[in-house]
Amino acid sequence: MHLFFQKIKEEISRVIVGYDEVIEYFTIGLLSDGHIFLVGVPGLAKTLLVKSFGKVFDLKFSRVQFTPDLMPSDIIGTEILEEKEREKTFRFYKGPIFTNLLLADEINRAPPRTQSALLEAMQEKSVTVAGKTYKLEEPFMVIATQNPIEHEGTYPLPEAQLDRFMFQIIIDYPDKNSEIKIADLYAEDMLKKIKKVVSKEEILRLREEVKKVPVPENIKELVVELIRHTRPQNNSRLKIVKDYVRWGCSPRASQYLIRAIKARAFLNNRPLPNSEDVFKLFPLVVRHRIILNFQAEADNVKVDDVINEILKNI
Repeated sequence: MHLFFQKIKEEISRVIVGYDEVIEYFTIGLLSDGHIFLVGVPGLAKTLLVKSFGKVFDLKFSRVQFTPDLMPSDIIGTEILEEKEREKTFRFYKGPIFTNLLLADEINRAPPRTQSALLEAMQEKSVTVAGKTYKLEEPFMVIATQNPIEHEGTYPLPEAQLDRFMFQIIIDYPDKNSEIKIADLYAEDMLKKIKKVVSKEEILRLREEVKKVPVPENIKELVVELIRHTRPQNNSRLKIVKDYVRWGCSPRASQYLIRAIKARAFLNNRPLPNSEDVFKLFPLVVRHRIILNFQAEADNVKVDDVINEILKNI
């Protein structure tokens, strides 16, 4: 394991218990220039986890609570008419999106118009207001959360929005031993004591190192083969895909999976990614990109059932 990653886990574990794997996925996303979609019930310390992650990496942090009345200007900023010495000019006031780490809390509570305010920022790393484009500071990462229980008053994320996220991570309840430690933990007090492990400049340098990690041809073929088998349009030989999948993953999923396995190999001090990296990260990359049909809902078939069948047969 890379020394800096070991230090990251040690610092965050002072505040957050039992999320070592999630911390690894967050770090892979940051080093791969990807965004994270985090799904979990309330009370699992999702917000605290993201705050701790930002502090360890010395990132500027902003949190936006998505609500039905949230407007795009509440995220990206707005132009205000100012008068100075009898001269009126428009001045742009930057919104919370001008940060390094943006937590979009309960993103599905805002209408699609507001959700789409993130699209340009996530893809182009820029914001356009009144015809003028403003570049965002690197590194820039969005971590969006969603509560899987409550659906009243929510708006499903469009496929174009979901496709911008590298990973969908599902957080479950902690095990018994972890919960015993959590029960007596005052995490907000400990958050103040977390130390910076890596600077922003070092993150950008590490990203360049990750890009240089070579991927063997057979691993590239495995990645593409797995992604292509999510699509019924490619005549996948798997019955579950033919019967229950309406749309599979785009080539962007292959790109994200290649970038992710490079970062995982780098974190584990390996010169090359291997098939274990592919099988480990494949579900996270494709889970939110596979669209099931009505028959799947009728037969109670879930996306993870399709993913497991693909991994078992390819």
